[in-house]
Amino acid sequence: MTTQRSAATRRSSTARQQDPEVSRRSLLRGAAAVAGTAGLAATTGMVAGPAAARTPRRRNGPARNTVAVLGAGIGGLTAAHELAERGFQVTVFDRKELGGKSRTIPLPGTGGDGRAPLPGEHGARGFTSFYHHVHDTMRRIPVPGTGKTVYDNLIPFSVNDPRYPRANNLPDGFPLMFGFYFDPRQALTPEGMQRTLVEVFMKNNLIPLPEAMYMAGRVITYLTSSEERRFGQWEHVSWWDFVGAGTRSAQFQALAATGLTRALVAAKEYVASTRTMGNMMEGFFIALLQELTGGPKVYEVLNGPTNEAWLDPWISMLRTMGVRFHPGHALDGFVVTDDRIGGARIQRPDGSTQVFEADWYVCAVPTDRARGLWSPEIRALDPALGRMDALTVDWMNGMQMFVTEKLELGAGYNIYLDAPWRLTSYTQRAFWDVDYAAKYGDGSIVDGLTIDIADWDTPGILFGKTAKHCTRAEIYQETWAQMTAALNDDGRIQLKEGIVREWLLDPGITWADGQNHNDEPLLVNTIGSWADRPTANTKIPNLFLAADYVRTNFDLATMEGADEAGRTAVNALLEAAGSTAPRAQLFTRDSIPAFEPLRRLDAARYLAGQPNLFDLS
Repeated sequence: MTTQRSAATRRSSTARQQDPEVSRRSLLRGAAAVAGTAGLAATTGMVAGPAAARTPRRRNGPARNTVAVLGAGIGGLTAAHELAERGFQVTVFDRKELGGKSRTIPLPGTGGDGRAPLPGEHGARGFTSFYHHVHDTMRRIPVPGTGKTVYDNLIPFSVNDPRYPRANNLPDGFPLMFGFYFDPRQALTPEGMQRTLVEVFMKNNLIPLPEAMYMAGRVITYLTSSEERRFGQWEHVSWWDFVGAGTRSAQFQALAATGLTRALVAAKEYVASTRTMGNMMEGFFIALLQELTGGPKVYEVLNGPTNEAWLDPWISMLRTMGVRFHPGHALDGFVVTDDRIGGARIQRPDGSTQVFEADWYVCAVPTDRARGLWSPEIRALDPALGRMDALTVDWMNGMQMFVTEKLELGAGYNIYLDAPWRLTSYTQRAFWDVDYAAKYGDGSIVDGLTIDIADWDTPGILFGKTAKHCTRAEIYQETWAQMTAALNDDGRIQLKEGIVREWLLDPGITWADGQNHNDEPLLVNTIGSWADRPTANTKIPNLFLAADYVRTNFDLATMEGADEAGRTAVNALLEAAGSTAPRAQLFTRDSIPAFEPLRRLDAARYLAGQPNLFDLS
């Protein structure tokens, strides 16, 4: 890991996803799937050298229950968890550290006098109340000595708490939907919701009335669209085109198109499918309605570094369940024997390669790594894996700034609406109940700022270069400049010069040949990409997939999607094994019950070739 100092001194099961007819869901409709108990037991191990590739596995041993989980991100850990609970012998490999992109990245050399190194991460660890799979997993992980679970380590905060600072003395806040309270009962009919949305969109007079009415109509169009239309029509239309941003004002473009995608997820409005963005928007609307009627708050953040608050207790629990972990062991390819996976080639930390044999294989490595593993032989056995070549990966990486003064940046979570690099940040001490200086660093650092950089292709305001073409030091300076432009623009100094003592850019970013390279890019949604996503169950009988590129409810690079993919892979494995074990619980996507009749009507209209009833574009 490379460290830097400042100048002053870092988601319904897959099978159901493919059938849109079964996807019409109701608000707070709960979990899917239960059935049956498992048996299975066998031996497994490392076989050194290439000779192992030529030796088929014995099939006359004990019952088959050994599993190699390849990749220790959220999808891989979820699969290991569900399998271990069902009596399988699980071994987990990862080329780096356990936790994948969710892991905490300590800044080396910064701990002193018994303090821990400063805690860096890939970016903000945000959760929403419409995530179900991740929450269920957290509730099943005890925090030793507390009588609580990891779920209790989530700090909820209101939909009104995130702040949306903008530069050039423009008013902060997000006039589209957040920070605007209304009678939730008004949103239970299309007419009532449209009236509410027009008021929301016109808040601060930032969008003209005709554009506010148009945008409200587009929201209603999507919310009343059937699953058939969402997959058949909106999957193939970008969010930018769906909201008609290209022919409308700059204010509309910034807020209704760019701002809305930024608020929901780090996605690019020009290429993200309307189906994906619309589903996320629907989830936020439902979460907002729940909060306004006394339900859980929309947002949540962990109350400490991800490793401390979540991953360490999880991994510790899995070890007690018999799961074996091998960090620093990279999957280098598969051995194919008799149209099955006969072994996983593992590159050890010393550079040597060995073949690990198991009965079942769960591949949970990221998109870019996975498709490099699909040999011609594997692609011939399952052509769907070859379609993964069309999936798009992009950059979204974190920077950490560690400061000598406690930060007071609103409620702690900020989305910088007009920052060219699509910055979001959260202030660690706003959510971590800890004596920062006593626990981390050298005693002089009292707070940390975790920043996501989501756009690496737009020139910045300081050097006029994209993040991909800035040095590490320039990325730090540019990020600081974009944040201060938004936070200090009204004369109030919210970020003071000279307070940053240490900083860390995600170590996955490396500089060579005049540009940056990214060792851990992120899968991003694009128009029509659903067809290129594989299912968790491949056509290779003992190979399953458990990463965020698998078809899930929320087909974005999210911890929720990865957790759902891990569960779906386990269920497919149980089916292939003929196991009677209870299936991993899968949750359906929520929807607004009052709109259900209109969605049923829209299904008939779509099949008849007619537009949505509210689609006047």
